[in-house]
Amino acid sequence: MSVPPPDGDSSPLSSERAGNLSAIEAMDLALVEAQAALAHDDVPVGAVVLHQGEVIAARHNERELNNDPIAHAEVLALQDAAAHLGQWRLDECTMYVTLEPCAMCAGAAVNARLGRIVFGADDPKAGAVISQYQLLVGDRLNHRVEVSSGIGAELSAEMLRSFFRKRRRPS
Repeated sequence: MSVPPPDGDSSPLSSERAGNLSAIEAMDLALVEAQAALAHDDVPVGAVVLHQGEVIAARHNERELNNDPIAHAEVLALQDAAAHLGQWRLDECTMYVTLEPCAMCAGAAVNARLGRIVFGADDPKAGAVISQYQLLVGDRLNHRVEVSSGIGAELSAEMLRSFFRKRRRPS
């Protein structure tokens, strides 16, 4: 099942191609992953890693499913990508993720030497890429990750708003 891109997506990446997939197609796959998290009551965040335009990892949050505090979509996808390539350096990879990564996930991207990250929705409370911290850019750390954002932002944000609205309703 593919999630349609938002109408009128005017992101500068909307026509860019990520090898065999366009940036929108790659984010669509991340959105499908995010939806899968809903099946086990996890926060709907999905991540897809591409290497030379091919999907090598696709995961969603599994904290609730596995009772694992670090089972964020980004960390799981980075682990799968490294296993697929047989190396931990992911400098030729791009990750598409539906929500701005937190500090843990941004740190994992730096430690994996990820080449690029593209995220959908900003996370004003816990975002560590642009919102609260800027961990992927600047001279503070030993590696900088190229950052783009905005693709699928509305769909990502709405999926998250809907999830948290349902959680807040009294039973």
